[in-house]
Amino acid sequence: MAIQPIRLFGDPVLRRRANEVTDFDRELRTLVQDLTDTMLDAPGAGLAAPQIGVSARVFTWNVDGELGHLVNPTLELSEEEQLDLEGCLSLPELTYECRRALSVVAHGFDMYGEPVTVRGSDFLARAIQHETDHLDGVLFIDKLDAEARKAAMKEIRESEWFGLEKPTVKVSPHPTGPFGR
Repeated sequence: MAIQPIRLFGDPVLRRRANEVTDFDRELRTLVQDLTDTMLDAPGAGLAAPQIGVSARVFTWNVDGELGHLVNPTLELSEEEQLDLEGCLSLPELTYECRRALSVVAHGFDMYGEPVTVRGSDFLARAIQHETDHLDGVLFIDKLDAEARKAAMKEIRESEWFGLEKPTVKVSPHPTGPFGR
């Protein structure tokens, strides 16, 4: 079990688009296990690689007793929407109503590079959208209306955890194109 520290709001890694995964190797499988262990320990309904400081397009979820992971996801969203409470492990104790698509079809890969399609609605759809947003540097508070976002930012600034962490960014071991290793 390799539980990793969860990065909190203010860490720059949470605001950057994560790098595509190109190597489906042992390091990726270790990352998926670390994400799963950390998510279950937190506990949370999902966890994306940037939340543990790794810039890789990978996330895990734990919804209704179903554990899963997705690498390099792309989403097809329903036009029908849902409005429900949402929180985030990188924004402790903060919950606000957030609008999301009611259902999703997510395409991607498993940790071995095999194609995967996940269909979900309600809470699973919310979790998949939330975690995919993390891979694009988007936090759920970005999706709130102006009034709710203002209230959320006030609550963050007043929280005990805000500003305590000195952020560091880990570099993904996976090639990241012409500017990576």
